[in-house]
Amino acid sequence: MPAMFNVTPIGAFSDNYIWVLQQDGRAVAVDPGEAAPLLRFLQREKLRLDAILVTHHHADHCGGLAELARAWPDAVVYGPPGIAGVTKEVKAGDTVRLPMGDATVLAVPGHTLDHLAYRIDDALFCGDTMFAAGCGRVFEGTPAQLLASLKKLAQLPPSTKVYPAHEYTLSNLRFALAADPANPVLAVRQSRDQGLRERGQPTLPSTIALELASNPFLRCAEPAIRQSLLAQGGREDDDEAASFARLRAWKDDFR
Repeated sequence: MPAMFNVTPIGAFSDNYIWVLQQDGRAVAVDPGEAAPLLRFLQREKLRLDAILVTHHHADHCGGLAELARAWPDAVVYGPPGIAGVTKEVKAGDTVRLPMGDATVLAVPGHTLDHLAYRIDDALFCGDTMFAAGCGRVFEGTPAQLLASLKKLAQLPPSTKVYPAHEYTLSNLRFALAADPANPVLAVRQSRDQGLRERGQPTLPSTIALELASNPFLRCAEPAIRQSLLAQGGREDDDEAASFARLRAWKDDFR
């Protein structure tokens, strides 16, 4: 079902987005790494902060919780266990009741072991697991875990809107073109997204359909990408998990 609420990106740090869901004067924030830009937005738009969704424990996703708790003490903070400031711990399969509808909690480890995503109607808030044309680095989990998490998200309906937590699209597309140079979707996407950034607009949200067509980390078993990996020192007998690990390692060092 299409989401019946507005979603606004609030810029934080150099490239983070705090996503704000709003409906009828009530707001839910996703991954507030810092409080000040969110507080300014809430005040300007005369919104009441009802809840916060946290995807994982990295400071650029939850660093604003203490200040937000002082400003909005009644806002419920949902997130993985063990994060300071989370007032309601959630796990895979839980349902979070929000003013604009129910959010389903998905476990998507790999970037971190505690990483969660939240799906509300046709909107997916996936933190640092899936990016536009990319995915997060593997910090605590394993490449196999991250691949499984991405495949889980890729099974959502193609029209699902994807709201990652960072504006990494252009750099991800440069890598995608190196890994999958003959993919016609990538050139079109790069031209469009370059234009958006030149106008100061976000490239997000993406969609599951667009990611399936152009995100190399969802396409690591495709022959074209396997050929690129062979040129980078891959092996003919690499399975999908090994190809994914090689692709992620290549991206880690890509400039």
